[in-house]
Amino acid sequence: MSVVLTIVGIVIVLFGLMDMFHTLLHPSGQGHLSGLVLAVAWRFSKMIGHRFGSSLGPAAMVTVILLWVAIQGTGWALIYYPHIPGGFMYSPGVDPAAYPDLHEAFYFSFVTLSTLGYGDVVATDTWIRIVSPLEALTGFALLTAALTWFTQIYPPLSRRRALALELKGLADVGYADAIREMDAAIVSRVLDTFADEVVKVRLDFAQHAEGFYFQEQNPDMSLSRQLPYALRLRDAAMDRQETAVRLSARQLSLALDQLGSELKESFLHTGENLEEIIDAYATEHGQKPRT
Repeated sequence: MSVVLTIVGIVIVLFGLMDMFHTLLHPSGQGHLSGLVLAVAWRFSKMIGHRFGSSLGPAAMVTVILLWVAIQGTGWALIYYPHIPGGFMYSPGVDPAAYPDLHEAFYFSFVTLSTLGYGDVVATDTWIRIVSPLEALTGFALLTAALTWFTQIYPPLSRRRALALELKGLADVGYADAIREMDAAIVSRVLDTFADEVVKVRLDFAQHAEGFYFQEQNPDMSLSRQLPYALRLRDAAMDRQETAVRLSARQLSLALDQLGSELKESFLHTGENLEEIIDAYATEHGQKPRT
């Protein structure tokens, strides 16, 4: 039985570590557990009309981190459980018989995971003395992962908001309508810069999938609302006869198509063409697309 519990505990610990790895370090940017939690939280938010607003994303990320802590604590507790209480030495005044063995296993596990080290329970079993420092390292890694995850999500959000504001600014001055009369070199340069920003946002969605679940309360900074205007820019530029402008328009079109494919395959799972995907993106975030 002790062997079975140890194996199960190791499997649980490795599962949690793999999810952390895929979420924070893997190019896919999303683990199975973290992706499930974020998706379920988003569906619930949609059901209640996104009443949580911009707080949903951070709350879902905190939930994922707490689950990582629970998984690690539970896995290590199962590893320690067969060695309770014989494999441990207790401080004077602490009677191990007064506590259930499973309770003690979880207590020692979470104290070790948090690196508190109260000293009231000390491992004497050789096997436990070898592996328990690994749990402490895991706890330190969890703390680092939590801080890293929150710090790495805000640059992609800033790029997404900046792109939305740029689109709004272009729409407010009627840039798409003026493209037909503007200097070709200026139009080409603007479109090339804009295409580069779209590519960056597409990569952000691929590598930081949690960013999709951050809803913008301000519609001016909502890419889901402002993105349709990019199609007007593309179409207006395609009507020009200059080779440079048409080439820039095709580059922008390709960048938008790639962004649409990323949104469809990773999050929306709907839409037959780019226009439908963008509309679905706006609807998903409770926004009315700006045309």
